[in-house]
Amino acid sequence: MFGYDNLKNFYSTNFALVQHHKYSLSDIENMMPWERQVYLDMLKEHIRQQEEQRRDQEVALRRRR
Repeated sequence: MFGYDNLKNFYSTNFALVQHHKYSLSDIENMMPWERQVYLDMLKEHIRQQEEQRRDQEVALRRRR
């Protein structure tokens, strides 16, 4: 429900948000649990869309060959 199912996943998610997505730890810690989940859901969707675009580009490149 809150984007993690155990303490390790909680810290791993925070680490990824800080290191890869440039959130500040204080911003993450000050979020309400539901607010954090909303941002995580939006980020997951954004990453999914980027991956889909990357795959589409790879397919298009293969067809040109």
